[in-house]
Amino acid sequence: MRKELLLKGFEVELFTGLATGEHVGVSAAVANELADFVTEPDHRNLEYITDPFLNYGHLKEALLAPRRRLREWLSLKKLTLFPGSALGLGNSKKFERSDPLNPYHDLIEATYGTKVVTTSIHINLGIQDLSKLFSALRLVRCEGALLLALSASSPFLDGIPTGAHSQRWLQFPLTPKKVPLFSNHSHYVQWLEEKLSCGIMWNERHLWTSVRPNGPRRPYELNRLELRICDCITNCDLLLAITALLELRLLSLFDSPNQLDPLKISRLSANQLADLSDMNDKAAAQNSLDATLHHWIDGKPVLCREWICQLLEEVMPLANDMDMVDLLAPIQLVLDQGNQAMQWLKKYSAGQSVEDIVRKSIVEMEVEEISSRKAEVISE
Repeated sequence: MRKELLLKGFEVELFTGLATGEHVGVSAAVANELADFVTEPDHRNLEYITDPFLNYGHLKEALLAPRRRLREWLSLKKLTLFPGSALGLGNSKKFERSDPLNPYHDLIEATYGTKVVTTSIHINLGIQDLSKLFSALRLVRCEGALLLALSASSPFLDGIPTGAHSQRWLQFPLTPKKVPLFSNHSHYVQWLEEKLSCGIMWNERHLWTSVRPNGPRRPYELNRLELRICDCITNCDLLLAITALLELRLLSLFDSPNQLDPLKISRLSANQLADLSDMNDKAAAQNSLDATLHHWIDGKPVLCREWICQLLEEVMPLANDMDMVDLLAPIQLVLDQGNQAMQWLKKYSAGQSVEDIVRKSIVEMEVEEISSRKAEVISE
């Protein structure tokens, strides 16, 4: 029986700058002139948010249309967009404020500095039922490392390789440092209220973790899961593939909670699962597809690449039923050829400079967008 798709939307963060790879901050000016863009505390990156859609056919245009408008605006300033999730050729020693008068930005800069100057993709999936939502949060918390590994795109910082595949995730200040595996909505509300009362969290949004609940009035009114762990994914087909894998995994969970909810089936305690997930996230940030992770069912080691293959195999029958098999194809390509970080590091090992790699990737990103648009026009 064909299942109903979930609503899906994205929060997309991007870097701006010169075609030479030099970061140039313009987020305040962009947000002032383009209605669907907002600023980040540092003006070298900005964000736009897509409307939620059920159908994957609408999602690609929802992702690309704001980017085309942004490119037109940037071209007048002789600027462009960058792939990658860290300041690859940028200056991470200096914070460049988008709004010098904003007191919240004062707090961000003083507390975290340029650790927060990264770009990422947040994937939101609509889940109204709170029991299903917190079950989904638990499963995604335990498997988020796999999605980070597919998306890793930040191996460079300040013009040099960092030794990691996702420098962004390793440097970003996860807050609070310890987040439990929430057993239900009440547990989440009580925990968050405690963190706010003791000042560990500044506000309800100050939960910077791999995945969190979201909604119109957090923590009390919730209607979606927000996956925050992925690096910036500029290839829209890959982003939709990762989103499809995530959605298929959640639909499978809703069908079989006793087989897929970590609190129901894992041999580990909730505290052990939270620690294991955090450890897996760090391992995936370091070595992505080549990382050795530990499975949430029993804690046994498993190669990241093999675990992703296992997930693909498990969701394939449902993907067939829902005509979503083709959507997943880019994931196999990443497994075969490596993610963006791995491809960049391979070029670096072959003798290319970080500057050349970044500059060529800037061009490739724009060419990829043009090709996607031409393909859409032809299909119309």
